[in-house]
Amino acid sequence: MPVQLTILGSGSGGNCAYLETDETRLLIDAGFSGRQVRQRLASIGRTPESLQAVLITHEHTDHVQGLVPLCARHRIPIYCNRDTSEAVAAQLESRFDYRLFETKQSFEVGDVIVDAFPVPHDASDPVGFLLRTPAGNIGFLTDLGHATQLVIQRVRAAHVLVLEANHDLKLLQDDPKRPWSVKQRILSRHGHLSNDAAAEAAEQIVTAELRHLYLGHLSRDCNRPELAHRVVSERLQRISASHVRVESTWQDRPCPTLHV
Repeated sequence: MPVQLTILGSGSGGNCAYLETDETRLLIDAGFSGRQVRQRLASIGRTPESLQAVLITHEHTDHVQGLVPLCARHRIPIYCNRDTSEAVAAQLESRFDYRLFETKQSFEVGDVIVDAFPVPHDASDPVGFLLRTPAGNIGFLTDLGHATQLVIQRVRAAHVLVLEANHDLKLLQDDPKRPWSVKQRILSRHGHLSNDAAAEAAEQIVTAELRHLYLGHLSRDCNRPELAHRVVSERLQRISASHVRVESTWQDRPCPTLHV
């Protein structure tokens, strides 16, 4: 049976992905309501009751709002580092079955080896993941202000990568809804990647083994899927990386399931 990956949704309002192998079923983040996660899993014939774990990158609401109805109710273990667990506990005021890992270390969930590594973002101890599955490696970089050399090195082994492309710089600068202080936070080195920054990171990460690049965490107001896709695709074409398939993700619906 091939490994299956479904991006259940990705954007500024919620992030969640489902991974299934022969032995393991897990979520990476749970940033939608419990009802939404259940509905999106049902669309691919799965249920929360079958999950063995939820991996959490950091404690922001768009990554953890589904934890109470999912993990507290169904006693699903949550894998995160200590600082994230403390932030989640204070924020959600609920008891969970935490399985703590040390950032920069690896751990196993069933037949999946998870490499966790630090990323620059304005959270307690945010991490990215490289999931080493029997069929290939899947990287998650959904929130980061800039791509450090450590980040680039840790995901260069990926065959599939979810990479943040949060905003178009001009759309963000011209956005009338966001105060300047919020724009400064987004643009900071612990904020979010622009389309251009995502393209630059992709250029540094790409290898002959990388086959699928999902552009995630797009801002509803300050980006467009076609803009992000064009900027990143053009950069990859410039370096003759036509073997990489660039995919958009959406806030309001899952992506088609990828069989790795």
